[in-house]
Amino acid sequence: MPMDPKDWIDVTTEKNHYSLNHFVIPHHYEKDVSSILIPHGVIMDRVNKLARLIVAETTGPLVVCCILKGGHQYFADLINAVKKLTNKEGKTVPLSLEFLRVKSYKNDTSEGVTMSITDEECKDFKGKNLLIVEDIIDTGNTMVHLLKKLETYQPKSIRVTSLLIKKTPKSNGYVPDYVGFSIPDEFVVGYALDYNEYFRDLDHICVISEHGKKAYAIQ
Repeated sequence: MPMDPKDWIDVTTEKNHYSLNHFVIPHHYEKDVSSILIPHGVIMDRVNKLARLIVAETTGPLVVCCILKGGHQYFADLINAVKKLTNKEGKTVPLSLEFLRVKSYKNDTSEGVTMSITDEECKDFKGKNLLIVEDIIDTGNTMVHLLKKLETYQPKSIRVTSLLIKKTPKSNGYVPDYVGFSIPDEFVVGYALDYNEYFRDLDHICVISEHGKKAYAIQ
């Protein structure tokens, strides 16, 4: 069941617009971000809370699927938190890990996604409890198509957690089961979110500056 928006942390550029002088920014990115939207410490605390919510609603083994590349940092920190927790039965949750590269596609007759693992590998999902870990939900289109594809392999359950959900008029209305933060319709980088493969090494989630867009634009 999708998380109620009142349980998200609502981030706005007016309310959450931390100065670069207040936190440590790598020297090579000082001109490339305009502000810090979510400091790393806040991210980590929220990840720990989401881990508690997930474990509380998990009774058996869980296959945790990381959507690459942007989701890898959230995935790693979430797994570390989940491993330390016990569910309502007082038991730790057995975990197995999977990694997916997902690409949207569109043609004359259908829309959908292609995945980096084969149909044969996906057959192992049958009867399993899946947790999909994503970095950000933007329009929601790719996730909706991914879930339709995964359902064809007959898992026991599918839940989705996304660290971020973007408040954009382009959204199709899809909401994950577990959401960390809702963010403004801005291009954000850091905590493994990239701009042309840069900024993945930035700990905070930041708004990219015009200088940064130009500096790392693909020529």
